[in-house]
Amino acid sequence: MECSALITIRRIELADPLYTSERALRERVLFKPLGLSMARFEAEFPGVEQRYEHFVAVMDHPTGPLVIGCAGLLVGDPGPNEGRLLQMAVDPQRQGEGIGRRLVVAIESRAFGVKDLRRLSCHAREPVAAFYRGLGWHNQGDPFDEIGIPHRLLVLDRPTIPPVRPR
Repeated sequence: MECSALITIRRIELADPLYTSERALRERVLFKPLGLSMARFEAEFPGVEQRYEHFVAVMDHPTGPLVIGCAGLLVGDPGPNEGRLLQMAVDPQRQGEGIGRRLVVAIESRAFGVKDLRRLSCHAREPVAAFYRGLGWHNQGDPFDEIGIPHRLLVLDRPTIPPVRPR
């Protein structure tokens, strides 16, 4: 099922009022189930939170905008002209609605269209690697453990657009 048109994908800065909700969603979906916290993430990866670009999926709601998904783009990682998609989370009640796909497409558009990167990568938990493969990403290398959980390195190269040939 595809998500409603009332959901928008936005890139935000740390000063944006939605940033607090983004952090809370990541902590609830990504960290707490593993016994981790945002504080530990920031301690183990100092400065990363400030370096990456934050994207949120926002749903219109009578009480105000609700962050129901998020993901990040870290430019220059793992190398020059490359970027890493990281910290993607979708509210469990909204999974399966196309929100994650829309976040990935927004990051791909920013990475390849605006930042002119040549490659994106991500460390995906083994159970969700198929999601990325379904979007055209491919496995690179063997599975590995990260924080005690099986992961795959997935990559996506900048699409090449064939030249238009005059008729």
